[in-house]
Amino acid sequence: MSKCPAVLPMPSSPATDDSYASRNASYWRRNLVICVFGSFTTLVSLSMRLPFLPLYVEQLGVKSSAEIVQWSGVAFGVTFLGTALTAPLWGRMADRFGRKPMLIRAAIGMAVVMSMIGMAHNVYELVALRFAAGLIGGYASASIVMIGTQVPPERSGWALGVLSTGALAGNLIGPLVGGLLPNLIGIRGAFTAAAAMIAVAAILTIAFIREDFSGPLRRPQPRTGHGASAAQRKTPRVAIAALLVTATMVLLANMSIEPIITVYIAQLGVPHERLATVAGIVMAGSAFGSMLTAARLGALADRIGAWRVIIGCLVATALVMIPQAFVTNWWTLAILRGVMGMTLAGLLPAIAKLVRQTVAEHESGKMLGYLQSAQYAGQVVGPLIGGQIGVHVGMRSVFFVTSALLLGCAALARWAKAR
Repeated sequence: MSKCPAVLPMPSSPATDDSYASRNASYWRRNLVICVFGSFTTLVSLSMRLPFLPLYVEQLGVKSSAEIVQWSGVAFGVTFLGTALTAPLWGRMADRFGRKPMLIRAAIGMAVVMSMIGMAHNVYELVALRFAAGLIGGYASASIVMIGTQVPPERSGWALGVLSTGALAGNLIGPLVGGLLPNLIGIRGAFTAAAAMIAVAAILTIAFIREDFSGPLRRPQPRTGHGASAAQRKTPRVAIAALLVTATMVLLANMSIEPIITVYIAQLGVPHERLATVAGIVMAGSAFGSMLTAARLGALADRIGAWRVIIGCLVATALVMIPQAFVTNWWTLAILRGVMGMTLAGLLPAIAKLVRQTVAEHESGKMLGYLQSAQYAGQVVGPLIGGQIGVHVGMRSVFFVTSALLLGCAALARWAKAR
């Protein structure tokens, strides 16, 4: 006698299973809004330091131009070193205790350390405090873990793109504020203002973020059969490794330019009294371009596939990087940085989307933490390499090296897609 089809077990779906995403289906939209605002606020506070960081290093007693460039690179990159070291730990903690506590920890920790940076007496204290900020901070990274695991998979590219837009908007406004604020309240006062902005993000996170973490994260059944081939079982590891390397190289290539921008602009004939303001405008150019296209490229990744978006953005960014080595005035550089930002915008949301879809739910926070660690590793090495190349080889050479790295990443992504 045949069995009735009605009693056969049905596949689980986001609407009926007990996954983390299903339990938070009614929260993710509100959480996305708060995380966008919180990422915007914290990134304003972090990026506003970029235009006056070399000036602050000089104020702390470093006089040589070469040493200012090198110490600025160290002070800039050491924050990301701290975050790279602890991001996987915070990802594991998010899988175990929930995403919201990680957001609160990051916001409060960053607010405290930021206020202390404004009281540094020498460049060594500045570097140590920025390292501490990286160890305990990372609000935007914690937001990616929360939104990346709560949003439905078919909308993850768009949601991560929107979240990226908030961070990029902070990166856009921050350098502009950093170019103007020191003239009003001084460099040390600017750090106090940054701490106050991050404290606002902490309050909003505590009051409005909602999360259902009532049960352990689900361990789903394997998607492949018992007889799956070795190549099939290795495919996720190959994809994850390629994505992590690509994220590292993308951030390395992008951030290698940041420490030398102020000095590079000075070589273009900008007067010293306008240097901080012009540097803020140029640095904001890439964030402005990315803010225009991040959500759209994220949605494009949902439609045509994230690998295609990654490869296309890498090649386009490499091509846009080359003309930046030949500019003769600052406004041309600002325009090119804006175009570069438009092409870069789709990379990290697409990479995060692929990582989220490749790993099991109970490892999602941990793997997104490794992704953040890979990105920040690139942000650590990038400024150091850019500073060294700028000092010993020449400022313009940094752009050529960056372009070559991006083309290498495109080749790696194409190989991983074929696997």
